Amino acid sequence: MDEMQAQGVRPEEIEDIDISDQSGHWARILAFLRIIRPYFDLDAGPPDRECRQRLVIGHLAQEWQENPPDHPVILAGSTGSRGPTQTLIQAVARLPKGKVVLPGFDFDQPKDVWDELIERGAAEDHPQFRFADLMSRLGAHPKDVLQWPDCQPSIPARNRLVSLAMRPAPVTDQWLRDGPELERDINDATKQITLLEAPSPRVEALCIAMRLRQAVEDGVTAAMISTDRTLTRQVTAALDRWNIVPDDSAGIPLQLSAPGRFMRHVADLFRAPATTEQLFTLLKHPLTHSTTDRGPHLRFTRELELYLRKRGCPAPTADIMREWALHQESVDAAGWCQWVIENLLDHQAPDPVSVADRITRHIAISEAIARGQTTEGQVKLWKGEAGEESLKTVSNLAEHASASGALNASDYAHLFNAILSRESVRSADAPHTQVLIWGTLEARVQGAELLILAGLNEGIWPEAPPQDPWLNRDMRKQVGLTLPERRIGLSAHDFQQAICTRDVWLTRSLRTEDAQTVPSRWLNRLQNLVCGLPEGHGKQAFVDMRSRGQHWLSLVRMLEQPDEKPVALRPAPCPPSKFRPRKLSVTDIKRLIRDPYAVYARHVLRLRPLNSLMRMPDALLRGTVLHEIFETFVRDTAASQDQLTAQNLRDVTASVLNENVHWAEARALWQARIDRVADWFIETELERRTLAHPSAFETLGAADMPALGFTLTAKADRIDIGPDGNLYIYDYKTGSAPTKAEQLNFDKQLLLEAAIAERAGFENIPPSPIAQATYVALGNKPGQSHAPLEEESPADTWSKLNRLIAQYLQDDQGFVSRRAVQKIEAVGDYDHLSRFGEWEQVDSPNPEKVG
Repeated sequence: MDEMQAQGVRPEEIEDIDISDQSGHWARILAFLRIIRPYFDLDAGPPDRECRQRLVIGHLAQEWQENPPDHPVILAGSTGSRGPTQTLIQAVARLPKGKVVLPGFDFDQPKDVWDELIERGAAEDHPQFRFADLMSRLGAHPKDVLQWPDCQPSIPARNRLVSLAMRPAPVTDQWLRDGPELERDINDATKQITLLEAPSPRVEALCIAMRLRQAVEDGVTAAMISTDRTLTRQVTAALDRWNIVPDDSAGIPLQLSAPGRFMRHVADLFRAPATTEQLFTLLKHPLTHSTTDRGPHLRFTRELELYLRKRGCPAPTADIMREWALHQESVDAAGWCQWVIENLLDHQAPDPVSVADRITRHIAISEAIARGQTTEGQVKLWKGEAGEESLKTVSNLAEHASASGALNASDYAHLFNAILSRESVRSADAPHTQVLIWGTLEARVQGAELLILAGLNEGIWPEAPPQDPWLNRDMRKQVGLTLPERRIGLSAHDFQQAICTRDVWLTRSLRTEDAQTVPSRWLNRLQNLVCGLPEGHGKQAFVDMRSRGQHWLSLVRMLEQPDEKPVALRPAPCPPSKFRPRKLSVTDIKRLIRDPYAVYARHVLRLRPLNSLMRMPDALLRGTVLHEIFETFVRDTAASQDQLTAQNLRDVTASVLNENVHWAEARALWQARIDRVADWFIETELERRTLAHPSAFETLGAADMPALGFTLTAKADRIDIGPDGNLYIYDYKTGSAPTKAEQLNFDKQLLLEAAIAERAGFENIPPSPIAQATYVALGNKPGQSHAPLEEESPADTWSKLNRLIAQYLQDDQGFVSRRAVQKIEAVGDYDHLSRFGEWEQVDSPNPEKVG
């Protein structure tokens, strides 16, 4: 609609397009045009911005035609690419004292090429097409354009080279005719052009940043030109290492500023109950609780995070928050907790609500969170350039919110994000006056001693034209709308104007993150022309352009080359005996055998990996829930076997899952897993009941080694007692059970539990012989695996454990990292601490005494 208004195209003109195939798609377009027709009726209401601009310029042109002003009127820096702008240019050019200053006009282009552009009238992708079209509409020829007095090109040979390279495709055969004339001046034309072809956008950005830093040291004004905002942000970040803040004409999108991010996070609270991740994203934001007392706020935030990580809560509730506050020593914790509950929890309103109500509540919640617990002081949310622009934007939205209908929470968040993305804000830091970042529009009317044309790849120079879902190219041409080639022509003009600066860099990356790039078509043209010059000087000139870029790539490699540091040896720390662990669980013994360093880190250094902030349905939770399911089921059916049915097991599973698993997908998956093994479990459970009666569940046990001052602990999943008093020990596995060889050498959990049981180590279980110790595997292939008690008795296991612990209590015994891991690719919790990767699995341990 904006383009139709700007070009003065009315809906009926589109309806009159000659379409031979009246498809359903075209019928829908016409139906839409009938809906928007009233918006083109000037009597129906005030015109929109584009229409008003066109009407004002048309009225001004008519007035000037009838009453031309008696003072000079100068219009400078426009190519006349848009309809209203071209109308204004023509009006100024026809005034008695009117002057039009055209930027980047090509005075080296011969008359026959200008004639070709005028006669064809369709080469909109050529950089000089707009000027040819303008002069044709004025009844003149481009050769009539006068050069600005005393204004000569920096390097005339460069202008001639680029002019020839950019000629329209149908006349590129003129390269063979006019190219040899450039041969003698090719070195002058290219000697101050640097071509940088970086392996990645990150390296490209770092090279550009280094060149800009060099310009600062040389006292040279340098400007980077690019439409790729990601690349410009990378360059800005790279310059930060030298404390250089560039003068970025575009600033940063408001949505990426601190207030913009903050308010977008608040808008997400309307979608659903706040997750733990959302809660801490807001609590840790610099604008949260920013008026006063931010120190205690950050301390309470840290304590709450540790608590929720340990609890594994995906979505904190008010009750959970109050429970945390009860365990805090500070009397201020309760007040802070109540503030969090009132301002960050329970704001979900997913159903449609009027935008006016949404934005009012949105602003109120944002200010309350930013202000904190105090009611005094100015909210820092609206301070500074970004804050003031944010307040202006949200106030404007609130002012016009009544024009919108009701929106659900998700649509409102998208609307709010889109509105913020239309605005930008300049950095509050004082930018460096010699380091500039421009878009192509700003570069047309400004200059610098060094220009860097960055991101010279297809899709960036030129940008890919947007898809038009309504009209194809031929339809647009029939009604007078601009063609997709218009943007390409403007980008080509920007390239031609910028490359003719005396000192210029042309940069591109050979690959993006996921694919190889295609060089810009104009860079390709320049390379083909220069390298194709007949006497070979051009090819050498192009090699020199590349070599200058390679020099800066080598500097980046030197910059990023890490200092030579000695690699770490495979650690085997030897702490004093008094610091060595004197109490381990049966699962720690497996860890002591396979990865002693993990035992050292956990029990000597007392380091524990933090739980994930957002608890996920992982293997740990699955194991915990599975144990609770079978403990509940077996306990409830111990007195009567009438309830020992597969359906009852499925019902217990559903009840436990609903209580402990908050993810519907995980509940369905784990329910299906139990459903598959339910019949098998009932069948084998009946056999287990014939051997013994379930007597203990999740029972704690311990056994001492008085001579060593060591205690072994355990928690048995289930212990049954037979009629003869013998014990049957069971352990549930969510996956496959360990093999006999693994149990004899590494995974001695059941063997050790048997040894503890024979020593009366389990609560309320008398010392008795062990008849059987069995793993009950409940994975995809359910089965039972008995511990090899006949090959290694509990007494033998206890004796071997005694020797193992005695060895590790000696001062010279090191805790070797990854001593006998089950799989080479296994990842341990403490591998980063041991600096695994600097040493190999086959390296010899390096015993080292530690304090």
